[in-house]
Amino acid sequence: MSLNTQSLQPIINFIWTVADDVLINKFLENQYQDVILPMTVLRRLDLALETTKDKVLKTHEEFKGKIDNLSGLLTSEQHGTGLAFYNTSPFTMKKLLADPKNIDTNFLDYLNGFSENVQDIISKFKFRNQLETFESTGITFSLIEKFCNPKVELSPDKISPMAMGYMFEDLIRRFNEKTNAAAGRHFTPREIIELMTHLVYLPVKDKIQKGTFLVYDPCAGSGAMLTQSKLFATNPEGEIKSTATFHLYGQENTGEMYATCKSDMLLKGEDPDKIKFGSTLSEYGFDPDLKFNFMLTNPPYGTTWKQDIDNLNVGTDKKVSIVDKRFNLPIKNFKGEPEETCLTSRSNDGQLMFMLHMLSKMKDQKDGGSRIASVHNGSALFTGDAGSGESGIRQYIIENDLLECIVQLPNDIFYNTGIATYVWFISNVKEEKRKGKVQLINASSNEFYQKMRKSLGSKRNELTSQHIEAIQEMYFAFEENEYSKIFDNEDFGFYQITVHQPEKDENGKIVLDSKGKPKSDSSLKDIENVPMRRDVACNVLCDDYFKKKYCPLHPMLGTTKPK
Repeated sequence: MSLNTQSLQPIINFIWTVADDVLINKFLENQYQDVILPMTVLRRLDLALETTKDKVLKTHEEFKGKIDNLSGLLTSEQHGTGLAFYNTSPFTMKKLLADPKNIDTNFLDYLNGFSENVQDIISKFKFRNQLETFESTGITFSLIEKFCNPKVELSPDKISPMAMGYMFEDLIRRFNEKTNAAAGRHFTPREIIELMTHLVYLPVKDKIQKGTFLVYDPCAGSGAMLTQSKLFATNPEGEIKSTATFHLYGQENTGEMYATCKSDMLLKGEDPDKIKFGSTLSEYGFDPDLKFNFMLTNPPYGTTWKQDIDNLNVGTDKKVSIVDKRFNLPIKNFKGEPEETCLTSRSNDGQLMFMLHMLSKMKDQKDGGSRIASVHNGSALFTGDAGSGESGIRQYIIENDLLECIVQLPNDIFYNTGIATYVWFISNVKEEKRKGKVQLINASSNEFYQKMRKSLGSKRNELTSQHIEAIQEMYFAFEENEYSKIFDNEDFGFYQITVHQPEKDENGKIVLDSKGKPKSDSSLKDIENVPMRRDVACNVLCDDYFKKKYCPLHPMLGTTKPK
């Protein structure tokens, strides 16, 4: 699964020169990607269809008008492409160059010849919007000529979906840097995907040798997590060598990434209809009852989901719980009784909403259960006070013994951010030794990464296969050491208790209220998070905890006073 990204740089660099050689002064800088990205995808599809072009044209000519729907014939091995898509235009990109005078008209004919699933890709790229500018500025020939250059080797036989995803991410990163645009998302380096797939599949490798399994990414991006996870599980030369059937499902709300993902699914022979467009949180594209065996994702963090909130809050009483059961979970109240609770995170960060969504898509244990790997920043671990949606989501995960492990990744591991990141591994089919336990692995130490020879954006560090193996070994050993700690679920739970101290007058006498009870001094009121392992009752801290925290005579803390 490892990818030599440096070997891809010459191709990426050549594609990048299209902007300076062809698009400059014809398009604004922030429009370059609207041309370069779809042209890259179209050339890739074009190369995939080259060898079967004559066969497709012959079939189309022979049966046109005789059969209402020719798609079955045109995608078949015998009469068509043997792929899930086709093009009935007589042109290929290379053939377009043979008639420079009519290239704009012929290019439109070429685009119109693609099958319906590719038309969806072209539409999501909004590529036809650019054709008028191509014609008026006279760049169509130069643009196509550039992408037909042998230096741009984009054939699926030469460039894997993993490599293609990386190339797109690198190009988009460059566009964002050039225009000072915020990326809005954090693309997942290939070695992180490798780590995630290892710890998702290897623990259950004996159980996935045969059968049918559903894999899902609610933030699919270029589709790399989906395709690479399947490759890891089914590679006949890999560690698992599964002969099972894996169906890939994904959803993406960015048009260009959706189009990229869908195009690679077409090229890999996957079902493109299992890739949906739209926001997962408010426009979920699949059957609400559909559950998945494996889920891997890198949701956007620090990104608003206010539009989803507005879309979801359509009930008369403006409650999400009325609209969508995904966000209703039974969590225990102070008395330890489960209560159906609507959980939503703050509007400026929706990452835990994707986790909540995935929890609702887990298969029941009797059906084999589910395993999840999800990348988050520190906010998912710490943001949100007791009673908040974020705290409630974490509470549900811990109370239901779903959290297996959290791996802290090195800083500067992502292309668009240098912040600390963590991979959560969730399962409702924990092995016996992990039940009631959570393992924390600190892989941020320099023993678990190496410096890159050349930085890519914010990415200065990378994991090698040896580093991944070391992290993997700690996970499977399930033992404590300098980098691996194991806790009971209860260690992560706290009661939040308000501590009052009496108001006193100038003589030090306690002031009483109208009912004869001590008045609370608001300046001394404090909020305490008390570990659940301590005995707490009737909103009073246990004697031991109270003395250690508040008593001025306590020998260890001296005259420590509350905040």
